[in-house]
Order: sequence, then C-alpha cells, then structure tokens
Amino acid sequence: MKKAVRSILASLTVICLPVMASETVNVAIDPTFPPMEFLVAGERAGFDIDFAEELQKRADLSFAYTDMDFKAMVPSVVSGRQDMILSAIYITDERAKVVDFTNSYFAAGLVILVRSDEERIKSAADLDGKRVAVQVGNKAVNLLKTDYPAVNRLEMEKNNQLFDALESGRADAVVIGRPAAMLFAKTTGIGKVLPEPLTDENYGIAVSKRKPELREALNTAIADMKADGTMTKLVDKWFGTQE
Repeated sequence: MKKAVRSILASLTVICLPVMASETVNVAIDPTFPPMEFLVAGERAGFDIDFAEELQKRADLSFAYTDMDFKAMVPSVVSGRQDMILSAIYITDERAKVVDFTNSYFAAGLVILVRSDEERIKSAADLDGKRVAVQVGNKAVNLLKTDYPAVNRLEMEKNNQLFDALESGRADAVVIGRPAAMLFAKTTGIGKVLPEPLTDENYGIAVSKRKPELREALNTAIADMKADGTMTKLVDKWFGTQE
C-alpha cells in the first residue's frame, strides 16, 4: 500500500509541475506625461499603460516598471539597468545609435501650445523673443536651439511645470508633443494648440541592443494590435476624434 501511495504522489508531482512564469522585462517610464502615462491615486494610467497591458498578454511578458526622469531613461537602458523604455519616446536617428526601436505605434509630433487668449503667437515665426517652455531631454530643446535661436528657452524637468508656467504667464508658449498639448487644451480650456505642427514624429519602444528577441516579440504584438483594431480602440479611448 505504501509503495502504491508513493507511486501516485510521484506521478502527481510530475503532472502538477508549475507553469513557467512570463519573462520579466524591466521597463523605464516617466509617468508625468498625460494622457500617455501619468499617476492616478498612485497608480499608473494612460494610453501607454493600456498599450503595455496588451503587449504583455500577447507577447507573454511581465513588465516591472521603474519611474524616472525622462533624461535618465536612455542611459538606464544603455547601462543594462533597464531593458526597454515605454514612455512616449520619439524614434530618432541619434537615439537609435545606442538603443533599438520597435516599429512606430503612435504618430505624434511637436506642436506649439499657447493660452486661449494669446493673439501674438499664430505660428512658429512668431516665437522669436518669446519665452518658450520645453522639457529637459526632449527633442524640443535642440529644435529650438537650431531652428529658433532667438527664442528665450525655459528648460524644465517635468511636463506639469511647463503647463504651470504657461498658465501663470511665466511662459508665452510651450513646445511639446501633440498628445499632451491636446489633452491640456481639452481638459483645462485655458490653452489652444496651433494648427501647424513643428515636426512629424513617431513614438516607439526603445529596447536594449542586447535584447533583439524582445524587440521582435514587441513588433509582432504591435502588428497584431494594429491588424485587429485594438490600436484604433485605444486611440479612440484616450483622444476621441482628435487624432
């Protein structure tokens, strides 16, 4: 009898082997960029967070987030502390020298945001001599340095600081990504986005060059989400008809 019980237990042990856990991926994020990523009662929310949930399911991954300043994210991946960046980061040739990018998942670009009652600034040509707020580490900094050298740049660490500066009058305009600008204008009623974009940019996921298999898995998931309409549903949820 004892031999029979041991035999049954041994067979159950084989049958009940634990399911392999999803691969854990270390993800850098700066959750201060609504509607792409932001905090609500201490919890992350936004377009990229919903997007990430779908990616994890489709690619059998588990994301472990680390919140950090935007300017620290690329160095964190290059050093190996993080595996990837999922935080509304533009695909650029300069960044692609040190990290790999997935295919684009969201079309965006830099725009000019001004107060609703602003009449002096109607286009980029009107920025000369004006106080323009930009985020440290964002492409907007170099764009203004190169193409609009007569602008009085106000470089700030966080997006909410840019909006506060505009609202208080310390800044005449903000140059920022279109999603955040549109959300601010829509929800506050105190800002407007000028119709002509400064750049035509795309968001991608920045992946460590040590992780080519991760990049391919993410690309497959992104393609599937575009094909089955999931990406369209996410855009509709967070931006409505703005896009």
